[in-house]
Parts: sequence; structure tokens; C-alpha cells
Amino acid sequence: MKIKNPIGITNIGDPFVMKHDGIYYLYATSFIAGFYCWTSSDLITWEGPIQVYTVGPRSFGYKDFWAPEVIYQNNQFIMHYSARATENHSLRIGVATSDHPLGPFVDVYDKKPMFDLGVAAIDGHVFIDDDQTRYFYFDKDCSEHIYQGNHESHIFVTTLDETFTTIDKDIRLVLKPEQPWETKTGHWRWNEGAFMIKDQGRYYLMYSAGFYASKDYAIGYAVSDHPLGPFEKSPDNPVLSFVEGKISGPGHNSVIKGPDGNHYCVYHVHTDYQRPSENRQVFIDHLEIKNGKLIIKGPTLDE
Repeated sequence: MKIKNPIGITNIGDPFVMKHDGIYYLYATSFIAGFYCWTSSDLITWEGPIQVYTVGPRSFGYKDFWAPEVIYQNNQFIMHYSARATENHSLRIGVATSDHPLGPFVDVYDKKPMFDLGVAAIDGHVFIDDDQTRYFYFDKDCSEHIYQGNHESHIFVTTLDETFTTIDKDIRLVLKPEQPWETKTGHWRWNEGAFMIKDQGRYYLMYSAGFYASKDYAIGYAVSDHPLGPFEKSPDNPVLSFVEGKISGPGHNSVIKGPDGNHYCVYHVHTDYQRPSENRQVFIDHLEIKNGKLIIKGPTLDE
């Protein structure tokens, strides 16, 4: 299967793809008071956008709606997302549900986020293990999270209840900026956008590092024998990064199995590589795990 990049979806960020009843649904940061979704039967030709979440009377947030992810559980579609809270203007993670993948999604909690740890939180990601344990990865965001004098985004993990709307009190740190490509940004540093893959009993936690509006924004991964860690970052990081003069800032990915049975990494790059900004577009490239190494065969660009 050949996917031609760019696929034609622009002015987005943080793309996430879910498959349900043979249709692929792509949700993304959409720069509206809510979220858009695009649909496809083959990951190649896309239709949309359709607005699937809109600020309503139950919404806790009022702007900065980021990184929606949707799962199908308990006969409903459950969206975890980030937004800036009306109450304190701080970033929090919300949860909304719908009877259809195209919405409308309505918040579970009335004017409240899913949880509140007293610090900015973003980029929620659900991973369900083979034993049906429900794990939830998220970021304490560098806007308010200070570590050893630096503004740093760290990735944490906890578990979810059976409704996928409440987290456990046991929250563990799993990743923080440590490798040279992650710390060269100075006093502001990022590990964000977690996405988990399990292969042959091992857990591959993908993430992004760097400033999202810089060409150096890139994807790495870490490996563990358990979803709670400890995780060891790959010495091959970053495994997806810019191509000088062509592609800028590949990052914040999800992974989906294509109609051909192969796995694909769905991620964003800057729409104008010469002027990196929040305006990003969707790229899709083949991903495989071979001999214990995660490999993304990209970024590719059809010129």
C-alpha cells in the first residue's frame, strides 16, 4: 500500500486515527472551539472535516483544544482531550462520550476536567493490555511543571476505572527529557504525546520531544517489560526527524493498522517547512518493529 505524503489535511496538529467498522477516523487539534474529524476507508483518500466536539454547557474548557484521542469501549465512543480551563486558565484533560464516532461528543463531567492534579496536564493516551488492564499516559505540561529549575514536560502513567473516565491515585513518572536531542532546547524541555505499542511481550512507548514549532521537533521511543516501566530510551532516538530543506518538525503521532495488515505511523509536520508554526499537516508512513527496534520508514514526501 502506497500512501502519498502530504495526504491533504492541513492546519491541524496531533493527529490520532481510530478504526471502527471498516472506517478510519482521524481526529486532530483543529484550532476551533472543539475538534474536527476526517474519514477514510483506505488511509489514502480522506473526506471531511466534520466537527465532532463543540464547546457546550458542560465544557470545562474555553480554548486551546488539543490532542483528541477516541476509543470504543462499553458500547460508546470515549474522547480524551486537552483544553484550557475557564475556571483557572490552566491546561487540563477532559473526557467526553458519544454514541457515534462523528459525535456529537458531550463532556462526562459538568464543567469539570477528568481530573485535577493542581498542575497543567495534556496529551492523554489510553492503552489496554492483553489482560484488559486500562493504562492512561499523560503529560504534566512544562507551562507549569518545573523540574530542577527547568520548565519540563514529563510523561506519567496511571490506570483507569472500567468507565475510562476516572484515574487511579497511583501516578508514576515514566519519561522525562534526558537525551541530548531532548535537552538542547535549554530551560524549556519536552517529552509529550505518548503512544503505546505492544510487540512480542515488550512495550514500546513512543513520544515527541523538542518545541512543536521548531524544525527539530521529533519522535523517539522507550522500551519496557511492563506498561508501568521502567522504560529505557532507544539509543537510536530520534527515530523520525526533519529532512533539511523539505520536511520540518515531524511529531505527535499515533499508530494504526492499515487495510494491508501493516502498521502505519500517523504524525504531523509543519505545513510550511520554511516557516514552522502551529499550522501543521498530516503525514503517514510505514512502521515496523524488527529485532526489538522500532523503525518508521520516513518521513517520505511525494514531490
